[in-house]
Amino acid sequence: MSERMYLLKVRLLDIEPEIWRRFVVPASITLDRLHDVIQIVMGWTDSHLHEFTIGKKRYTEYPQEREDGLECGKYRFGNLVKQKNRKISYLYDFGDSWTHELILEESHYFNPEMHYKITCLDGARACPPEDVGGTFGYFEFCSALADPRHEDHERLMEWSGGQYNSETFDADKVNWELVNYLRWSRDRYRDWG
Repeated sequence: MSERMYLLKVRLLDIEPEIWRRFVVPASITLDRLHDVIQIVMGWTDSHLHEFTIGKKRYTEYPQEREDGLECGKYRFGNLVKQKNRKISYLYDFGDSWTHELILEESHYFNPEMHYKITCLDGARACPPEDVGGTFGYFEFCSALADPRHEDHERLMEWSGGQYNSETFDADKVNWELVNYLRWSRDRYRDWG
């Protein structure tokens, strides 16, 4: 790959033990596409609004809903963030307020064995379920699932599909989703018309 690649780490703040992912993207990725990738690597379902905060500027999909927001699809990540170890904020779901820290770990990443320009290398722990109620709701959710005698255990087991395990993370599954994303979001030679 001849284009410049970024090695990034994203971590969900205010949750212990930490939920995090390490992944690679082209420096030329637009912020709206970076949002898509974060959704996939973290395990979110893109059901809510989001924003990036870089310096004092906020970038979002719907800037008219944030008084000082800029449209994220118009900006390339590599033009805004260049310094190694630079940290930016990514907020997902303005109700539950899932705040993520995104760190540029390497600005000229190279791995000759990497087959796709977007790849998840590693991570830890499962993403919280959507609409669980933020960090406090997530703590209560995990407590109820872990204790069969908890008054909400059965209800939350059913609500979560009975399959949630906070300790699991599967990079192969994430990479399969990223390959599908690359396939469906690729540029086309012709428009619909």
